[in-house]
Amino acid sequence: MTASKRMDEEVLAGGGVNRVVRIGPTVRRPAGPWTRTVHALLDHLRAAGFAGAPRVHGFDADGREILDFLPGHVANYPLPDHARSDATLRTVAVLLRDYHDATVGFSPSAQARWHLPSREPAEVICHGDVAPYNCVFRDGRPVAFIDFDTAHPGPRIWDLAYAAYRFVPLTDPGNGDFSLPVEEQARRLRLLADTYRLGHDDRAALAHTARERLEHLVRHMHRQADAGTAAFAEHIAAGHDSVYRADAAHIARHATTFTAALTRKIPQR
Repeated sequence: MTASKRMDEEVLAGGGVNRVVRIGPTVRRPAGPWTRTVHALLDHLRAAGFAGAPRVHGFDADGREILDFLPGHVANYPLPDHARSDATLRTVAVLLRDYHDATVGFSPSAQARWHLPSREPAEVICHGDVAPYNCVFRDGRPVAFIDFDTAHPGPRIWDLAYAAYRFVPLTDPGNGDFSLPVEEQARRLRLLADTYRLGHDDRAALAHTARERLEHLVRHMHRQADAGTAAFAEHIAAGHDSVYRADAAHIARHATTFTAALTRKIPQR
């Protein structure tokens, strides 16, 4: 009997593109050409003292990667109230900053392969998909990131921009998942940037980078669908790409407001 037919497997909610199961204290996920590079990254994070990621335990007999199961829950859509709070936004900013800082010393091997191409400047190893559905919560508090398949070298702002899109969130009023008035989006975007300790130049570019990040996501979805990846074809059929385009247009319309909130000085008391 193969592991894929074992009665003790629990299919985990979410997954999106992959079928992810739990067996006891471990998670089993399909491996790709990039998996060994991701495992090297996760081993580096553990050695660097970053606790907000699963540990690696190699591969099972079916070739699936084996990772720690992290107790808690992920926040899938529709989001629970605690995933929408300022406290969660601040904690995600700290967790992402700590993760980025821990990756600075990572030196991938000459044979390293990534699922997504590197972007310059390669300041850190981006997670690539920082979102509530890839964040483990305990007692309403984010404690770890999961699903590092999309990790790749890139600038900090590239990762932070997508986290901003998902957690602020920078969504059009027509987005049924979660939307806020523009002024509240601007306030929460500033809170995220302040807590992450984002530099001035990146603050001036953050809104435009968030728009670019969504446009990049839409292109990636269509490339994957054209290559025969069924999950992405299903996402496009469901209209996900249209939602991302509308949200990108929303960010472009209000980029001046977002950038002003990010770059204005707060008077000293």
